[in-house]
Amino acid sequence: MRLSEVQKILKATVLTGEDQMDKNITSAGAADLIEDLLSAAAKGCVLLTGVPSEQVIRTSKVVGVEMICIVRGKVPPDSFIELARSCDIPVLLSQYSLFIACGRLYMNGIRGLDGSW
Repeated sequence: MRLSEVQKILKATVLTGEDQMDKNITSAGAADLIEDLLSAAAKGCVLLTGVPSEQVIRTSKVVGVEMICIVRGKVPPDSFIELARSCDIPVLLSQYSLFIACGRLYMNGIRGLDGSW
């Protein structure tokens, strides 16, 4: 699924990476605890989180996350956006809760990392 499709499904605003919306993802993961990000995210996935901290960007870069979607309408600070730009990671902002955002992606064919999400 293309990132632009994820944007539409989540009715999200693109905060960074407007030029990368043609990239593809095959899975998704969700986490609000930094220590859970490593198990929730994998190379090429979209990460859904309600934590707009720079640590999320750094961890996502190491893991190879394709896109981050901040849920619950939490507007990240400018430092988060700048770091995402410098790491070349697209960031979306959705008003949906983490639960609803995951459900909407699942209903549209995106599964978790182990396929059972």
